[in-house]
Amino acid sequence: MSEPGVGFEYPEIEVSWLKRDLLLFANSIGCKADELHFLYELHPGFTAFPTYPIILPFKHTDKDVIDFYARSNAIPIPGVPKFDSKRVVDGERKIEFRRKLPVDSVGKKFFIKSKVLGVYDKGKPGTVVETEQTLVERVGHNDIIYTRAVGSGFYVGQGGWGGPKGPKTVNYPPPEGRAADTTYVHPTNPESALLYRLNGDYNPLHATPEPGQKMGFGGAIMHGLFSWNTTAHGILQTLGDSDPANLKEFQARFASPVKPGDVLVTEIWKVGKAQGYGDGWEEVRFITKVKGGKVCLSNGRAIVKITNPKSKL
Repeated sequence: MSEPGVGFEYPEIEVSWLKRDLLLFANSIGCKADELHFLYELHPGFTAFPTYPIILPFKHTDKDVIDFYARSNAIPIPGVPKFDSKRVVDGERKIEFRRKLPVDSVGKKFFIKSKVLGVYDKGKPGTVVETEQTLVERVGHNDIIYTRAVGSGFYVGQGGWGGPKGPKTVNYPPPEGRAADTTYVHPTNPESALLYRLNGDYNPLHATPEPGQKMGFGGAIMHGLFSWNTTAHGILQTLGDSDPANLKEFQARFASPVKPGDVLVTEIWKVGKAQGYGDGWEEVRFITKVKGGKVCLSNGRAIVKITNPKSKL
């Protein structure tokens, strides 16, 4: 018997982007002046930062701000309760890179295809909705896959409806008893979330204090995907010479909220050859903490071609 919601396919979403969108994204996640191939459209190697597609399910084809709550409420999942999207936070995200993204979508047709992988009732704490999202270019009757992302949203305090508890999660802890091989530090400021939201994720939780106060966070918090993307940037910059071709997969679990102004510290471990990925690809584990505070990204794992001698690995 099929579990509630599993296999439900959302209507596909047309998405688009311009070079300006790539520049904004790179700026908002901390790309540096010595990475002009992400920050300057006339650079001979100008390219998209590889995790950019993670924002497209929020952005669609928008050129202006949208009502985040209205869009989030648009499509309920059959067979499960209707959840309140005003009380949802990111649970975990993984992205696999299949093909290099063009610097804009002009003259092409791109779509996000999404389906539900599972809806898990965690009791009083809330409900997890796991989805798969693929970015495809439609050429005639064929869909060419660029990225595949698996993610989960956690609907705070909306559990206890009798649904399945879900499978045991797979963990990727750092090596025990071994200091990190390298560290990446990224400071935020009070405006960091206000800049990042311009990529297309206009959740009021990250702009004004009231939603966060109602959810018990005490005020506005950073986008989980801000920390996720800035950490992806830190790993690619530190280990892979900021070359998108050197990142094959990236994933992390959202462990605790980050406040605007916090300093993020990512500890990175090399754990050996990545099985099944060919020569040169290595598995990396990482955790990101708020300096002086809690872990905010756990279960961190990336598949990287380590090319940067400065990485000390």
